[in-house]
Amino acid sequence: MAQIFISVGSNIDRAHYIRQGIAALSQVCKNFVVSSVFESESVGFDGSNFYNLVCGGDTKLSVDEISSLLRQIEVDNGRVRSAKKFSSRTLDLDLLTYDTLICEHPAQLPRHEIDKNAFVLWPLAQIVPLAVHPVLQQSYGQLWESYNKQQQSLWIIEFDWKGSY
Repeated sequence: MAQIFISVGSNIDRAHYIRQGIAALSQVCKNFVVSSVFESESVGFDGSNFYNLVCGGDTKLSVDEISSLLRQIEVDNGRVRSAKKFSSRTLDLDLLTYDTLICEHPAQLPRHEIDKNAFVLWPLAQIVPLAVHPVLQQSYGQLWESYNKQQQSLWIIEFDWKGSY
């Protein structure tokens, strides 16, 4: 079993697609954990605010299998794969880590934006503060502690999970 963490985001019908993403991902992982839901401004383009969170757990799926599954869950939830990289989306699922694997294909692991985006680092530090980034060799709690929090506007929201899974 591999321990994986996945970033989940949406800025189109946010509550609905966050619930859909978590419902699908909860079927893939044992010992499933979910961070708080955060709201943040769009990064890299003008768009509606995003809801973001990080979830994870243990899976028997390979990196290839989980990468394909994440793309399929996005498509099943209306994600347009041909859309620009920085654009609004129904559901965005990014594999952040797969155990301590370091690779570039089929996914960049660990994902490069972990320590660059508050909407990834804060929720990751919330659920696994003592886990160590395989490249930076610092815990996610330490990385969040030293993160320049003026860089991005981000806040925890109350989220109603009713009907999610």
